[in-house]
Amino acid sequence: MSFAYPYILFLLLGVPVYIGLYLWGRATRRRKLRKFGRPETIAHLMPAVSPYKPPLKLTLQCLAYAMLVIALARPWGGVKSEKSVKEGIEVVICVDASNSMLAPSSTEKGAPDRMRMAKMTLEKLINRLSDDRVGLIEFAGDAYTLIPVTNDYVSAKMFLNSITPDQVANQGTNIAAAIDMATRSFSDNKDIGKAIILLTDAEELENPEGVMQAVEQASKRNIQIDVIGVGGSEPVQIPQGRSSYFIDPETGEPVRTALNEDLAIRIAEQGKGIYVNASNKGSLNELEKQMDKVAKTALEGSLTAVHDELYAFFGWLALAFILLDILVVDSKFGWLDKITFFKKEEK
Repeated sequence: MSFAYPYILFLLLGVPVYIGLYLWGRATRRRKLRKFGRPETIAHLMPAVSPYKPPLKLTLQCLAYAMLVIALARPWGGVKSEKSVKEGIEVVICVDASNSMLAPSSTEKGAPDRMRMAKMTLEKLINRLSDDRVGLIEFAGDAYTLIPVTNDYVSAKMFLNSITPDQVANQGTNIAAAIDMATRSFSDNKDIGKAIILLTDAEELENPEGVMQAVEQASKRNIQIDVIGVGGSEPVQIPQGRSSYFIDPETGEPVRTALNEDLAIRIAEQGKGIYVNASNKGSLNELEKQMDKVAKTALEGSLTAVHDELYAFFGWLALAFILLDILVVDSKFGWLDKITFFKKEEK
């Protein structure tokens, strides 16, 4: 038998200390009684006092304490194997990393930029997909796979900081390329439910019809497409550095951008998914309900070696000794006085 927290067993040293205090107390009591007379004479004046109950109660109390300490040390009886099977789906999250994601998420003063809002939403989303396989794609003018479909959520969170428009050379908002790459990223197993989640401001100005074609191809493979809109419907300028903004080279005016909710809703409807806005508090709850409609299947089965826990056994023993200690009173059992165990021989 081994223990998870063996250092707690040092508390067992309290048992001999308690016994020592008990013996010291009994010796002190006997010395005080001798001041009043001989012990065998005084004993007749205290007929209810039992010479056996105190040691019995001491034994019960020490056993209860010892069992409780052992239970707290979390004893292990051995190693056994447990098989775990996770049921879930495959999810590919496509994150917009175009320059427009640098714009504020709303017109309110101090509002976070869309990129930061997307990352916060993405982190919360990954935490909710604990039983699913997750892939991560970054897109702007082109799409790039950051993480293939996997159950390694630690790596997925680590890549969050690497998603930034500054690292993407080919700018734009090529949603069609992101959906096409996500569609190709899934496994060939048709029994596993699949879903694409788009985190974007949906400002696709060049090829909106190409987007709908990509959505149609994904739908033919029974892939649900959900859209999380990032940003507001009112146009805002895109910061470039601390004190400047992106300028349109044709007009010389600052570029203004707004969330294209119409396109986002069209994508979600044709993809048999749902559209939500990242700024809404209940957006992820709505998305989770929608994704629950995707059929889940057993994704993996694994054998895990776990210790056979014995703390409950010692915990119940401790409780039993405590109850016995409560039931045993200090005075003699009255019914024992009626029983004569030894008879004196008649002369």
